[in-house]
Amino acid sequence: MTHMLVLTAPLGKLDDASVADISRLASQAPHWLSPGTACEFRGTRPEQLAEIRKVLANRTVDANMVAVTARRKRLLVADMDSTIINCECIDEIADFAGIKPQIAAITERAMRGEIEFEGALRERVSLLKGQPESILDDVMHKRIRLNDGARILVNTMAGTGAITALVSGGFTWFTARVARLAGFAHDRANVLDVEAGRLSGTVREPILGREAKRQSLLDLARANGIPLEETMAIGDGANDLDMIRASGLGIAYRAKPVVAEAAHARLDHSDLSAALYLQGYRETELVLP
Repeated sequence: MTHMLVLTAPLGKLDDASVADISRLASQAPHWLSPGTACEFRGTRPEQLAEIRKVLANRTVDANMVAVTARRKRLLVADMDSTIINCECIDEIADFAGIKPQIAAITERAMRGEIEFEGALRERVSLLKGQPESILDDVMHKRIRLNDGARILVNTMAGTGAITALVSGGFTWFTARVARLAGFAHDRANVLDVEAGRLSGTVREPILGREAKRQSLLDLARANGIPLEETMAIGDGANDLDMIRASGLGIAYRAKPVVAEAAHARLDHSDLSAALYLQGYRETELVLP
């Protein structure tokens, strides 16, 4: 047995009909990890996945095939914006500044991989020049919330001794605060320049982008003596692609199509705690907030 098929869904929404359909296709009964939310089928083959996903099309069920070897990961590296939290921070800053459509359009193109991330970040930050630093507090307290399952994912993995890191193409001002909220041990991001209480319109070089995210994964793994097959990366945008591909289990979370296609696993419906079920955790092992 080299692979495991895992079905996950929003809490309590893994319906009997979907499980029965896949049981017939897999010729075996499910092994439940969380009743009504996650189950696995042992001994399934990777080539079955496309057919299984076709059967589950238009249902709120995620199907993924994961390797059994080194299944539980010892390093978690996660993107922040639209992955661990519910929004893109720079778009929300722009909203308070009254220029969200202009900046959000650039963000969307960058996340889809249509334009280079670093140049897109410089362009967006330049449009915010002169905004009061207090605008960051407004975004933090009025717009940002953790996505469902974020604390469970981070705290459960940390509780088993895994290293956890928030690595973002956004700004350290936010990652430091979000890391504390979610329970990450480390955070890395870009430094937004501020002068005399106002945004300077620049971001400190070098910019932490696509390659830097991948390098963060490699550096953290090397520093902690963790083989890459025992690492996990999760993200949603094109600048997450390289770290997702480099990790032992790269997960696309409600991601742009280019990311979902390249990732080892994809979560389109389930919350972030599903990343634990992909690793074989049972509901009774999860560390709840």
